[in-house]
Amino acid sequence: MLPTDQAKIGRFIAERRKAGGYTQVALAERLGITDRAVSKWENGRSLPDAGLMLPLCGLLDINVNELLSGERLDMDNYKAMAEENLTRLREMEELNNKKLLSLEIVIGFTCTISFMVMLYAACFAVTDKLWQAALIVTGCAVLMVGGYFSLKLERDAGYYECPHCGERYVPSMRAVVLAPHVWRSRLMKCPKCGRRGYHKKVLTR
Repeated sequence: MLPTDQAKIGRFIAERRKAGGYTQVALAERLGITDRAVSKWENGRSLPDAGLMLPLCGLLDINVNELLSGERLDMDNYKAMAEENLTRLREMEELNNKKLLSLEIVIGFTCTISFMVMLYAACFAVTDKLWQAALIVTGCAVLMVGGYFSLKLERDAGYYECPHCGERYVPSMRAVVLAPHVWRSRLMKCPKCGRRGYHKKVLTR
């Protein structure tokens, strides 16, 4: 299950921030975010992104396990909470990656429709040669840019899994663009075992 006691985590962040002598503005500057984001954390309205958790914990002098527990932990309950929080982190990562893949579909669909509308207009609705050329060029540009960002979102959301050795990795953008694919499985070379195969998309390590 996802972290539900965001209010507790928020209070803990505020407590540790004050103990470290940081204002919300100072903490935000150290993390490269806005003080509004810090305020949302402390009010229990959101949680820090996974990519910010380690630097945040370093500034607050805590570990990620304590951050997600919303309290200091002693050795007696550390292991149990660590396992629970690891599950939470995996679920958070999976949810974020699902959102990225949904955005990929929206961008890809929107750009494809835009290209088809512009192509149709150039062929059947416009007679001026200059406008026809402009519509075709613009439509192709929209399709190419949208396709690039869709592929980038797919690459960044989660990992690809080798069918031979089980290695999960993030490939280069070039490898993703050039790889033949069936839906979100792509024919690529594994960086670990070196064998080629259809590597399927997975959302967590």
